[in-house]
Amino acid sequence: MRKIVFGVIITLVVVLTFRYCEDKKEDRIVIEEHSALIQEQIKNVGKLVVTEGHFSEVFSYKNSKAIFGDFISAEKKALVVVNADVTVAYDLSKIEYEIDEANKTLRIISIPKEEIKISPEFEYYDVQADFLNQFEAKDYNTIKNSVRKSLMKKVEASDLKSNAQNRLISELSKFFILTNSLGWTLQYHENAIENFDQLQKLEAILD
Repeated sequence: MRKIVFGVIITLVVVLTFRYCEDKKEDRIVIEEHSALIQEQIKNVGKLVVTEGHFSEVFSYKNSKAIFGDFISAEKKALVVVNADVTVAYDLSKIEYEIDEANKTLRIISIPKEEIKISPEFEYYDVQADFLNQFEAKDYNTIKNSVRKSLMKKVEASDLKSNAQNRLISELSKFFILTNSLGWTLQYHENAIENFDQLQKLEAILD
């Protein structure tokens, strides 16, 4: 009788151990599938998020060159009209992240800063120069540098950057929706993101 009971106990232990191992194996497979799905989603989102704008600038350039002390001066001047296309972009392929399978967590370590690209076209009008103070390459470079600085100030004062950030948050929300649906946690800077309100607050961190 004892042998029978002992045999039944051994059989139960073996069966339960086998089922436990099978369940753990299935859980592991599911976690690996989820991890692969998250990586694929990040890969799909890994593109440039771009906001575009157009700016115009009228720039007056004047340079005076003293000759023979202050007795004579030679001047040159030009009126420059600039039309510029501006893009503000996030290269999401540069997002740094790690997948913590043990804790079912997608941890975003860093988000790339925005990339601002200014593509100006210059048109020169009323170009005048004295014989002793002709236009040179450095004058055109000075004009271009001044215009770029002015345009950058306009971009900073515009809503282009905030619009780009809104589009960035929209892309990041895909990570939240996916991880939430799989029962995973999305983190940024070690802070868990549990709802869309917390996701929207990322804008303040990105500034």
